[in-house]
Amino acid sequence: MSLIQAVIIAIVEGITEFLPISSTGHMILAQSVLGIPSTEFVKAFTVNIQFGAILSVIALYWKRFLQSWGFYFKLAVACLPLVIAYVLNKQIDAMLGSVLIVGVFMLLGGVFLIFVDNWLDKPENEHTELTYKKSLIIGLFQIISVIPGVSRSAATIIGGMSQKLSRKNAAEFSFFLAVPTMFAASALKLTETYKTINSSDIHLLIVGNLVSFVVAMIAIRSFISFLTKHGFKWFGWYRIVMGILILVLIFSGVISNSL
Repeated sequence: MSLIQAVIIAIVEGITEFLPISSTGHMILAQSVLGIPSTEFVKAFTVNIQFGAILSVIALYWKRFLQSWGFYFKLAVACLPLVIAYVLNKQIDAMLGSVLIVGVFMLLGGVFLIFVDNWLDKPENEHTELTYKKSLIIGLFQIISVIPGVSRSAATIIGGMSQKLSRKNAAEFSFFLAVPTMFAASALKLTETYKTINSSDIHLLIVGNLVSFVVAMIAIRSFISFLTKHGFKWFGWYRIVMGILILVLIFSGVISNSL
């Protein structure tokens, strides 16, 4: 992987991590278009540059992270279902090499997002309490996002809205939940692949995290405002177009299904 390729992948990560359009799916697609082979380091890179995105959440919402201990306990409860993802780690790794899976779930997810506002568009209540039960349910929604092409952001925001949280509050809790979730994923992948990372690769990880940090900060600020005003519909249409495009490119032989 070259420096330019690393920067492009990091930009894609920063833009898409907190949008309901699947960051993993977009990184897999970008990797395929750029012709980057799916080596152990590349897999580690696409996971570990999420650390930069984590820092963007902390930088923007640092005061919210100084709340009561109950805030951290609720995050911990929401993270409990991640044990399922850990058990399925090998199956998840296998799916990360399939562009076809990305295309299919981009398309299906897009159709779902077009209609989800009608199903969950209740009068917003900024003061709806986030209980431990609601936190656990949101955490269960997050498990769906282990499938490439399914957005972690969309899954957790929709999970929050299903528990009567407003779009804004559901999105913010999704951001907060991303911190322990993505940190755990990055740490796990690093412990599994650190032996494959040599000294010449370290600068790519540093640059990648810096780029994803800056881009993610911009994306978060823009996304909250857009989601509050317009909902999920436009993200749904985007996913449908991207899903169809990916499938067409695969079946026409322009891009390969396997990385």
